[in-house]
Amino acid sequence: MKYVDFKKFTDENGAQPIYLLEGEEAYFRTKGESLILSRFVSERTLDYASFEGSALKGDGLKTLVDAVNCFPFISKKRVVRVSEFYPSEKDFETYLKPLFDNPPTDGILLIVNSAKPKTGQATLAKKANVTYVDCGRSDEETIKKWIYLTCKREGVYADGVTCGKLAAYCVCDMARIASETEKLLCYLQATGETRLTDELVDSLVYPDAEYKLYELTDALSRKNYGLYVKILSDLSVKGSNETMLLSSMASYFRGLYEASVIKGGEKEVAAVLGIKEYAAKKKREQAAKFPKGELLKVYQAVYGAISDIKCGNVTPQAALKAVNARLFFGN
Repeated sequence: MKYVDFKKFTDENGAQPIYLLEGEEAYFRTKGESLILSRFVSERTLDYASFEGSALKGDGLKTLVDAVNCFPFISKKRVVRVSEFYPSEKDFETYLKPLFDNPPTDGILLIVNSAKPKTGQATLAKKANVTYVDCGRSDEETIKKWIYLTCKREGVYADGVTCGKLAAYCVCDMARIASETEKLLCYLQATGETRLTDELVDSLVYPDAEYKLYELTDALSRKNYGLYVKILSDLSVKGSNETMLLSSMASYFRGLYEASVIKGGEKEVAAVLGIKEYAAKKKREQAAKFPKGELLKVYQAVYGAISDIKCGNVTPQAALKAVNARLFFGN
């Protein structure tokens, strides 16, 4: 099942003997663990144990099996957690199969893996009595559903369009979406409102693409090429192609340059550029990190690359590489 359906499943079905939380989204894995522990363990000191999967090989697996078969002292269930657990098929058949076929009624085995098994490793998701929870990166629709359900539990209505805007602003990064959703719900609770609106998202949530460009520019000002390339890669993974990236960079660097030459304080900069004073302040701060005249050269380099793409002189991929070389290594 998808993680967004996990809470409802737990509400309706109670404790299951074996859970596998699998996927690269750390937020889902962490929240899934917390849900299980809060529901079924009242005394973690006595009724919770944790193991590292890399340390459990061969006869060492007996330690895990024995821990799962122990009775709880105070809690409803005894939870034994094992992380990054990828036993071989041979080890599974030798040591683990009896536990999976006949798990104890008073214990829960909680397996938390960030990746799927490789060739030769046991496919735990398909084993007997395993409740599989997909904690992989979710598509936009799944994330919108998560936002909607989270708001609904707090008595707040959010339509699909607003949920989509919040997801887009956070570039579908679940850790940030969770943080921003919590912030929005706290605001609504404080104001007594019961509807999440587009206007509220616009006023309280800073678009993630802009934040990534902020980080990108900061890396450039510090000549940190490794971080710069990593941020470019993150933006590409999130759906921006080379032309889109260059266009966003041109717009951003132009804004920094304009903020640096407009006379007056943040209020005047905000009025001229049509942005908030806080954004004007941040642009001024970033612009100050560049030597005099450098921002204009950066903007011209990016804008020139976009023009070359439109004229058919270079491919978008080559244009982006040329811009990167110019920004870090000169002409």
